[in-house]
Amino acid sequence: MSVNTNRTNTKGKKHSSKKKKKNSTGLKVLGGFFKVLGTVLLSAILVVVITGSIFATALTIYVLNYADTTTTVSLENITANYTSRFLYENPDYDENDRNSDEYLLYYALKNSNQHAVWTDFQSIPQNLSNAVVATEDERFLSHDGVDFKRTLAAFVNVFIPIYDDEQGGSTITQQTIKNLTGDDARSGSEGAERKIREIFRAMNVEKAYSKEDILECYLNIISFATWNYDIIGVQAAANYYFGKDVSQLNLGECASLAAMIKSPAKLNPIEDKQLNKDRAQYTLRKMLDIGAISSDDFEKGKKQLDELEVTGDIEYSSVTKYEDETKDQGDTSWFMDDAIFQAITILMDYYGINQTEAESKLYSGGYTIKTTVDMNIQKEVEQKMLDDSNFVTYDFEDDTLEGAFFCVDYFGNVKAVVGSRNEKQGSRVFSYASDGQRSPGSTIKPISAYGPAIDSNLVTYSTILKDEPIKIKIDDKTTKEWPANYSETKEGAWTYNNYPLWTMLQNSTNTAAAQLVKMLTPSYSYNFLQQRLDITTLTIDDADYAPMAIGAVGTGIKLSELVPAYMIFGNGGKKFETTYISSIEDKDGTMIYEHSTSFNQVIDPSSAYVTNRMMQKVIQSGTGTSAKLNTTDLVGKTGTAEDWTDLLFVGCTPDYVSGIWIGYSEPKTIPTSQYQDSSRIWKNIFGDIAENEPHKTFDVPEGVVEAKYCTQSGLLATNSCKSTQTGYYKQSNMPDYCNLGY
Repeated sequence: MSVNTNRTNTKGKKHSSKKKKKNSTGLKVLGGFFKVLGTVLLSAILVVVITGSIFATALTIYVLNYADTTTTVSLENITANYTSRFLYENPDYDENDRNSDEYLLYYALKNSNQHAVWTDFQSIPQNLSNAVVATEDERFLSHDGVDFKRTLAAFVNVFIPIYDDEQGGSTITQQTIKNLTGDDARSGSEGAERKIREIFRAMNVEKAYSKEDILECYLNIISFATWNYDIIGVQAAANYYFGKDVSQLNLGECASLAAMIKSPAKLNPIEDKQLNKDRAQYTLRKMLDIGAISSDDFEKGKKQLDELEVTGDIEYSSVTKYEDETKDQGDTSWFMDDAIFQAITILMDYYGINQTEAESKLYSGGYTIKTTVDMNIQKEVEQKMLDDSNFVTYDFEDDTLEGAFFCVDYFGNVKAVVGSRNEKQGSRVFSYASDGQRSPGSTIKPISAYGPAIDSNLVTYSTILKDEPIKIKIDDKTTKEWPANYSETKEGAWTYNNYPLWTMLQNSTNTAAAQLVKMLTPSYSYNFLQQRLDITTLTIDDADYAPMAIGAVGTGIKLSELVPAYMIFGNGGKKFETTYISSIEDKDGTMIYEHSTSFNQVIDPSSAYVTNRMMQKVIQSGTGTSAKLNTTDLVGKTGTAEDWTDLLFVGCTPDYVSGIWIGYSEPKTIPTSQYQDSSRIWKNIFGDIAENEPHKTFDVPEGVVEAKYCTQSGLLATNSCKSTQTGYYKQSNMPDYCNLGY
């Protein structure tokens, strides 16, 4: 029993053992499965972490590589072609009228199809700044150059183009950088790379510049282009779309400009006024939302949009109140040609560059050039020079005579210039006033002989000279008597009579001028003209009697240099530098040139006035009587070249020095019977202007004495002198009293 029992128990135990072994094997299998699964999962996680780390490291290195090499951006690195503008002083300027402009637009140097004008931030209305910020980057004042919410969306949009926001993905700072650098890749890896560069650049720019600096730059470089014309910056846009200076824009116009920025060719009010209006109303709503305007302003702005007036004319701007002066300007005027040339010369000197480089800068640098022109005088003279009746004595077919006119004030400021009798064809063309070099004839006498001789105390107003020739050397063995006195019809003989000095000038007697040059020496006269009166066209061969006494200079003298030389006779002997430009500012408002008020005291004030009084006799009873004015004092001198190939007159009134030249393009004798004399032509051109000058007489300087002289001796008159006249003398060089007893 016990065995059986044991056997039975044994069997039971064996059965139980097999069952447990089977369960243990299952658990082992299950445990192994989970172990493998865990290992796989752990391995996968490690792979992801390692891969992510590698990617993150690579991305960091990639980003830092761009950040390290491309983050330097200067707001001064402006590459747009900005329009340079020449302005003139507004004759109707009223400093008490806030809407009155001190300067008006004379001419804009446009570049092909682009118009760009820089303006400073202070001139930009607050409403325009607020409109642009509200529309383009409402968090502009609070971010550090990057609005990461918008940037992330834009970054994703590079790969998945689903993002569309009214403000886009870039901040104003980023848009400024994009415009400055031209870095504008938009899609794929290149777009991502550009966005990374832009982010770092924007943050660096925000560290280096103020918000005002960034916004000023942005508003001056963004495009407001039409489909066929590129308008750069808010000033040019205000000019073009509304015919206004940017400072004069109302709220509706500000909203209209801000509305264009997203797509100017499509959203401008010329292309589609309704689209522009819809977008502008959105701008007004955004301004209201951010608290930039009130509800009343919002309604006012909407009304202004309903009444929006668009000009669409690049030539029309409130810089000028005279529409006809800027619409379809066409060719530059004679004055503008010379002003452009001077501006190029100034830029060459200022920047140390050549003429080609300076010209390029002028046409694209956005300079503001204030000119010296008197627009009223310029326009009147231009018209009168085209009127044949001011030149001819009667109508005839072969009227090919040329002419030129030049006018300055007594500080060297050019007021008017006309380079031809004919209609001007083209810009920067040959001018007989500024480029032509012709014989000055007897107009050289006051500046080469009479004035210097009076100033050197060699003669006085009434010094008696004999009308006789001097002897000049022909060669080592031969001399000749020279010069002849010329009349219009024949070579005049020497009278050998005695005349007071003023009479010799009045009648333009050649022998007197020759005697004065002999007293001074030709070299003195030559140096006086070249070094003290800025006559640049003389050559060393002109340091001789014929050039200095009667104007027979080898290569001629420019009217633009001859006329200003006479200023010494109306301003107390001072020679100011001749200029067409009073100042030049670059696009940032930096003054790079301001005309100097310094001068050379060429002759003594009393010497200048004594010579002035002698030249008055030329007008009263001499060769220039046809120029005599009714109410305004005039002094001057006529000039005739040999064989009557050139006729000139230079006149001084109390406010201006002006001169006229007539002659043929190829020198030949002028048929004077068919043309009016040069003094009459001057009066026809300038007489009305001169009569309306503010001043009527010349100021008498200290050191001048008005006294009677004896007409026989030229000395101060005594009671025994029977024939006397009034003369003008330097107190420092008074003549002796007459002792001849008659």
